[in-house]
Amino acid sequence: MDRRVVVTGIGLVTPIGTGKDAFWDALVSGVSGVRRVDDLVDLSEIDVKIGAIVASFDPLKYMDKRRARRIDRSTQFALVASKLALDDAGLSPSDLPLERTAAIAGTGIGGLQTMEENFAVLAEHGPHRVSPFFVPRLMPNAIAGQIAIEYGMRGPNFGVVSACASSAHAIGIASELIRSGLCDVAVAGGSEAALVRIAYAGFTKIGALSSRNDEPQRASRPFDKNRDGFIMGEGGGFIILEERERALKRDAHIYGELVGFGMSADAEHITAPAEDGAGAVKAMRMAIDRAGIATPDVDYINAHGTSTILNDKIETLAIKTVFGAGAKNVKISSTKSQTGHLLGAAGAVEAIATLLSMEHGVIPATRNYETPDPECDLDYTPRTVEKKVDVAMSNSFGFGGQNASLLFKKSK
Repeated sequence: MDRRVVVTGIGLVTPIGTGKDAFWDALVSGVSGVRRVDDLVDLSEIDVKIGAIVASFDPLKYMDKRRARRIDRSTQFALVASKLALDDAGLSPSDLPLERTAAIAGTGIGGLQTMEENFAVLAEHGPHRVSPFFVPRLMPNAIAGQIAIEYGMRGPNFGVVSACASSAHAIGIASELIRSGLCDVAVAGGSEAALVRIAYAGFTKIGALSSRNDEPQRASRPFDKNRDGFIMGEGGGFIILEERERALKRDAHIYGELVGFGMSADAEHITAPAEDGAGAVKAMRMAIDRAGIATPDVDYINAHGTSTILNDKIETLAIKTVFGAGAKNVKISSTKSQTGHLLGAAGAVEAIATLLSMEHGVIPATRNYETPDPECDLDYTPRTVEKKVDVAMSNSFGFGGQNASLLFKKSK
């Protein structure tokens, strides 16, 4: 069985907007979600003071106090984003085949805020003061579990943890579940809420973060010669995947068809990408081959583009290896230049940006791209442009050498 899979709903909570319209308007307008966060997080002994925070998020607008208290901020984001996606798809629980509806959620770290808070309580007050909700809030799989509980979804349900590729893997795996006939509908994506002291300490220690504290909105500069690290962000993104015939029968709006999914491992280094880009190359080629298209048919690549020295150089090399001489004809951009790097949620949010690019015929810019790098010499779209996009790819590459590429096509 090899069924076709389409996207019928979109929902997100991001540093530049909640909901698809607010997000898209901010994206094409060049709004940055990056700011100083040392007024909210104790970064007094840490060099980095900036992040991309969902500043106006109030969980009590979406759920009661009791529910909000029992789940981590990352799960709060997920419940809101998944509800927005279901609403956008025009689906309520009564419309869903609940026994055949999956909830697959990616996260890089899970309930890190919960962990930090409870370790502080343990150190200061002892084990009897640790929250009884500590474990169920902390678990990376709690995100998928809470979505299923919210709607009574009894199909496949699990968390995916592969660092920055987590939610792209979640979407790709969910599509394979539908394609193989194991389910008919899936809520798939990811969320992350890691803007806490321990995460800043860890990422700063390995030199991964930008320390451009004096100009936060210009700090994330993917592919630019003067890039100095990524900006840690938070948020969540979910999409609704459906078997195509089911979506057509209910006259659903279709954003695009997920025609190709590729995944691979570098198997070389736990934080650095393979120097020859072999893992990224394999993931992209797998997605293209499984879609049955030619490389010149790809109109746009939403790049992983983290704004780190190694990632951007090696992703450029991988794109050139896959697309050959045609690499210079492909429009490429990194929306992390505005949202920051949402870690485990990045793949889903960027897949949504890719789908909206197809929907509107507009390619968002790589903001802050000012000084070309001789090792990054492709078309990174420094300004938003109008362009018909029929086929588009979204790349996600994570620590651990774990790679995922999603390929979308306008549905006929």
